[in-house]
Amino acid sequence: MPSCYHSQIKFLFAALVCSLSIVSAAPSTIYAKFIPNSVKAGISAGDAFDAVKDHIGWWYDWTPAPRYHTGKPVAVSMLWGDGTADRQDADRLATFKKLTTVPQFLLGFEEPDCASGHGSAGMTVQQGVDAWEKYIAPMKAKGALLGSPSMCKQADETWLAEFKAKIKTPWDFTAIHINKQDLEGVKRDIKHYKDTYGLPIWVTELACVNDVNGFAPCTDQSIINNFIDTVVPYLQSNADVTAYAYSNGQELGDVWPMTKSDGSLSESGKRYISVISKYH
Repeated sequence: MPSCYHSQIKFLFAALVCSLSIVSAAPSTIYAKFIPNSVKAGISAGDAFDAVKDHIGWWYDWTPAPRYHTGKPVAVSMLWGDGTADRQDADRLATFKKLTTVPQFLLGFEEPDCASGHGSAGMTVQQGVDAWEKYIAPMKAKGALLGSPSMCKQADETWLAEFKAKIKTPWDFTAIHINKQDLEGVKRDIKHYKDTYGLPIWVTELACVNDVNGFAPCTDQSIINNFIDTVVPYLQSNADVTAYAYSNGQELGDVWPMTKSDGSLSESGKRYISVISKYH
């Protein structure tokens, strides 16, 4: 064959290899900016902060300006609601309005798709749209990366889809809550949000919960250990997930929370730290 033909073949092969390299690098390379401090693992609430701080990239406490803890982990800001749910919600909105710096990451509303009174913001879609455009959207214009409102109903949500269709300022990553008792349930939720919204995912509340007929936190330590042992490696290896946080939220019983009533680490907390420390 003519040498020029061989040259063309080599060129085409090189181009193909280059294209495949770009594809294989996505979305991990593209999504790198969505991984706080390049460490996916985090916590919600600061209860176990001192024990876990060397192994997490971020934390938050559902407020616009997380406090009481300092260090390398990114303190992620959140606007919990539009100030109408209760006094605490109103106080958080007032704090948000006083922010003098632009947060690196800003989380949207807390479970607006469920009624207020049990840790959810309880907002209509229109309330959400109005508050988003008034308070949160301007932060994006200043450089913040925005996380969507997080849904109470997990993969059964409908609120977020309607919200997405009505807002003018899109979010940058999808914030989700996962309350499941096994890896397969976690995978289903991740798949729903990735297939529906196509953006990097932050699991801002992760807990072992039997949600088949209600909301029953896991109480068997062996089930919790298996949940942590299987779910954390999955989240670490899934390029679509750029952050996840062990949930220390409300109504999670006394076995799942990372700390005991005296502030010491629980067996569950020790397990989480043991597993995430393999990655950072």
